[in-house]
Amino acid sequence: MKPFFSLLMLICASNATKAQSARDSVMATVNNLFEAMKKADTILLKECFSPNAVMQTIQDSKGNIKVSNGSVADFIAFVGKETAGAADEQIMFETIKIDGSLATVWTPYKFYYKGKFSHCGVNSFQLVRLNSGWKIQYIIDTRRKEGCL
Repeated sequence: MKPFFSLLMLICASNATKAQSARDSVMATVNNLFEAMKKADTILLKECFSPNAVMQTIQDSKGNIKVSNGSVADFIAFVGKETAGAADEQIMFETIKIDGSLATVWTPYKFYYKGKFSHCGVNSFQLVRLNSGWKIQYIIDTRRKEGCL
């Protein structure tokens, strides 16, 4: 019975390490996105996204809700034109869920542009684990000036 118990403990410990490793890798991908923004590093930024990633923003103009589409290429071009430190999005990891090669991440944020508060909201990420690692497949966010955490 003792060898069976030892084997069971080893399997559980191995699975816990894999789960933690996946979580850490997902968080690293999201953190790399914001680090790349802050450093105006387009090479690191490109590495964060899958080849066919989607970006959207929920806009609320006086109760009129609209979802607008963005382009990853346009986002990377914007970041590339900024100076280091100009775009500073400060996030908190609130929820991370992982199932195999799919991860969902929820991050409330505050965005500062050139040192001044611009807006806040929440990012919702869908990541996929490709052969090259975890990549952002989909981002949708909210943006507001008030009610920030």
